[in-house]
Formats: sequence, structure tokens, C-alpha cells
Amino acid sequence: MRRAGSAGNTNLAVVDSYIQQVKSEARGRRRQLFPVMEGAARLMRHARPARRALVRYQGRYNPGAYADLFEKYQPDLVIAASPGFRLDRYLLREAKVRGVPSAAAIISWDSSSSYGLCGAEIDYITCWSEIQKQELIGGADWAAEQVNVGGMPPYDGYVRQEWVLPRDEYFRLHNLDPQRKLLCYASSFVSWSPNLQNVEALADLVVSDRLAAPSQLLVRLHPIHMSGHYVAEADRIRQLAHQYEHIHVVEPVPIGELGYYSGEDMAEKTSMMAHSDIFLTVYSTMCVEASFQERPIVSVCIDSPTGWPGKYWVPMSQIHVWPTHSRFYNSGAGRTAFNSNQLRQAIDRYLVDPAADLEAQQRFLAQECTHLDGSSGRRTGEFFLSLLEDQHGK
Repeated sequence: MRRAGSAGNTNLAVVDSYIQQVKSEARGRRRQLFPVMEGAARLMRHARPARRALVRYQGRYNPGAYADLFEKYQPDLVIAASPGFRLDRYLLREAKVRGVPSAAAIISWDSSSSYGLCGAEIDYITCWSEIQKQELIGGADWAAEQVNVGGMPPYDGYVRQEWVLPRDEYFRLHNLDPQRKLLCYASSFVSWSPNLQNVEALADLVVSDRLAAPSQLLVRLHPIHMSGHYVAEADRIRQLAHQYEHIHVVEPVPIGELGYYSGEDMAEKTSMMAHSDIFLTVYSTMCVEASFQERPIVSVCIDSPTGWPGKYWVPMSQIHVWPTHSRFYNSGAGRTAFNSNQLRQAIDRYLVDPAADLEAQQRFLAQECTHLDGSSGRRTGEFFLSLLEDQHGK
């Protein structure tokens, strides 16, 4: 209900897909109850009192998991990395019970448009851009004075060029040919659709030498490829790399209990984008990140012929209307390919003229991140400090 009951004053295309996923996966009594729950969620889109009541009501479930930390540290302000979308909702609920001011920082590109209402009552939030601010106001009932636009602090490192490995070092790391153009594909959208058809289309273009220049392909697997039914796709991609000389794979790196990749992966990820001649993905956040590197970007959205058998899935040709996806799609910052012929044309266009869409890409970056001077971390920190100063009258 929290996710499906977003206010209807913003683009809710991804939320609608989530509702269909829940419906598809419902069984037994859950399926019988689904029409009632869906009806209630649809009603909530037009009833602000109902949405506010839900946010307040869920606060009644607070297991006190963080009570010992509050008693030990006596915080003056609690800051979470999301507005209660994850287990941080219990931290934020504990803050509410104890009367401690709370704030959240939007870290994900799609958090403000895809995850609905807050998991707790929160006082303030900071986000990347005016677009995200309007999504928070229109979709989750935030008041304008509660929302700060501070930019995206982790991206300050892109501005300062902190994580880029030298090109020759990066090419040696992945056994790449310095004489060939480098096409880098970052798997994305994997939980909703297979990526294999995209990778196979790219591999065919590279292996058959049908592009405007001799090229090679480097495929970055997604962390989700390491578990469940996604493992089979990863194995097939690895098989392509074993079979063909100019196909290579970036494997997810385990980092203990945190899973795979995460922030410790910045040198690998940044170098992949910076040294690619063309960067390809499926409307990933990396469309924004690659824009910092001024790399040509292609979103590869070829529909899978099978989807995930027995699982809910969404054809890629249908997702350009999702909020973040539509902004990239309509910005002109890159190209979108829905079939292998469009993919070849887009790649050839950028191989011949890498700066073809650079001006549009720069506008897109400013639209999505606001502050491009490496100051987002400082601005966000100053915002949090101002909350403490207001609290203490300083």
C-alpha cells in the first residue's frame, strides 16, 4: 500500500508496473484480496488524508530495534539514506517516538518516483534536483519547505576525476585490445527483464565486424546475476566471452555482507565509462554517471523473446515512459535502440561523431544533478548542519 498508494500528481508508470507485478505473483487468498487492495491503492492516489493516515498508522509498528543506540548516543538529528523505503524505516520511527528530528537523503535516481510514500514520519529530505523535489511533492505529499535540492554528493568524485584508472592500465586489467573501439555494456533492469538479447545483439555486431570501426565488447554483470534464476543468464554471457576473442566480462566483486560491487567499485565503474568509446545500458543510473565522462550513450531496449519463464517480466520496449527513463529518452542526451538494426545505426553514428549529442547530454546532466561543480557534498552537509543550528537556536 505504501508503494502503490502514491499521490497521482506525478508520473506513476513504474508504480503501475509494480502493481501488475504484485497481481501476477499473487496466489491463493492474496489473489482473491488483490482487487480490494488495488482499489484501495487507486483511491489513495486521490485522497491525501488516506495517504497521511497510512504513514502515521505504520509508525505503530516499531520493534525498538534501535532503542539501545538512541539511549547510548542521544542524537540531536537522525539522517537516513532513504525516507524509510528499507529497514531504515525502523530507525526513523524510533526517532519519531523519541521526538528526535529526522532527515533523509535521496541517493537513488529513481527513489523519488518509484517507491511511493515514506516508511515513517520524517521532518526533512534532501534530493538531487528540482525534478526530484517535484516528484516528492507530487507523489509523496512533501511540503516544499521540507525539501532541499542539494545535488548528488557521491557524484562530486566524477567532477574531480578521482576514480579513473589510466587507460592502458584499465585495458590490461580486462585484456582489451587498445587498437579496437571499446563498447561497454552495463547490465540493468535485470529483475524486470533479461538482458541476454541485448548482449547477444551487441556480440553479433562485434564478432561479425559489421560496425563502422573494429570494436570489442565489455559486459558488466549486475549484482543480481549472482543469485536465483539470473545466474543462468550470467553463465550464457560468460560463455560468449569464452567463445569469442573480443567479448569480455566484468564480474561482480563480493564485498562481504554487503553483497557485490557497491561503493568500493568506483574505480572499476568509472574507468569503464571513461574509457569506453560508446557506453550502453538499459536506462540505468549510469546514463547520468556516463554523462559526467562525456561518453556517447545508447540505451539498448531489445525485447526478450521469452522473458523470465514463470516470472513476471516487462518488455523493454514499454519502459521508456517510466519517469527517469522518459527523461533520458526525451532529452536527446543519447540514443535508444529497440532492435538490432537501430542498435547498429546508433553505434555507427557515435563511432563516426562521438560528440553528436554532447550539448544535449550536458543539459541532461544539469537537469538531473543541478550542481555540477563538485559541491553537492558540501551543500548537503551544510543543509544538515542548518537543521541542527535551527534546533539549537544558533
